[in-house]
Amino acid sequence: MSTPVEERPGGDVPEIPPPPQLSARAIVRARRRAAFTKFTAAFRHERAGMLGLAILVFFVVIALLAPLLFPKTLLDVTQATGQPFEPPSLQYPLGTDDSGRSVLALVVWGARISLLVGFAATILSMFIGTTVGIVSGHFRGFAGGTLDRVTDWFLVIPYLPLTIVLATIWEKNLWVIIIVIGVTSWPGTARIIRSQTLSVSARPYLERSKALGAGNVHQMTRHVLPNVMPLVLANTTLAVSISILAETTLSFLGLGDPTAVSWGSILEQGFSSGAISQGAWWYLGSPGVCVVLVVLAFNLIGRAIESILDPKEVTG
Repeated sequence: MSTPVEERPGGDVPEIPPPPQLSARAIVRARRRAAFTKFTAAFRHERAGMLGLAILVFFVVIALLAPLLFPKTLLDVTQATGQPFEPPSLQYPLGTDDSGRSVLALVVWGARISLLVGFAATILSMFIGTTVGIVSGHFRGFAGGTLDRVTDWFLVIPYLPLTIVLATIWEKNLWVIIIVIGVTSWPGTARIIRSQTLSVSARPYLERSKALGAGNVHQMTRHVLPNVMPLVLANTTLAVSISILAETTLSFLGLGDPTAVSWGSILEQGFSSGAISQGAWWYLGSPGVCVVLVVLAFNLIGRAIESILDPKEVTG
């Protein structure tokens, strides 16, 4: 039996205030917070993803603390205090290079450049690839067909030779390397996003949005983009590792910024100075292991994100 409502002395039944009405933006924010909370909870159960995240956080912290751990003067050849190709010791945990500089200091400072290039080039690549993919998938006429043909043209050309050619033609500095890697690594992302955009465009709610008079920009930003963002996020983690490998390759070939210390430039300097013939395995091994660990970390994180966001993994 229901409990009777207690009446006031005057006999009037108290009015129950209506629940507060949330705005559309508040509802969207609440849904996004709930989705993010659910995603983080699922990510914590991915052991491989957590391992990759721990490795990545370690290198990011090391890169940010580089000026505090090792003064920049240690990178100057004239300030070297060790002997050339000195093996690892308590004073030099990773040995010295051909000039007597600490390899550990070089590796720590090199992390700043390698991670910066990796993140910045990936942001540029994801922006171009996502924009081209959504536009080419949303518009079926001349604009979409033209962008699709441009994407095919970039996919036909081998990625690494194109990057080497552009890096050779343009000036050798850090931002040019970022632009070169970013503008040559977007076609794969554009192709994936385009296929997902075609799938989203066929859904009923987008047809209702068109019937209600929503413009193309509103449809792409409010409906298509949120639905392809999980795919963009998963692809970003893999693209960062590709960008880091590309920067390492360009620097190893002598096409990087000659004034910046990166893992690729350390490998190039060690190879050209004869570290192999001198048996200085620490000179080449230290930056090489760092590149492998960072690439592995991003791949582990990307696999974990893909397994969480993939509906087949959820239902299977």
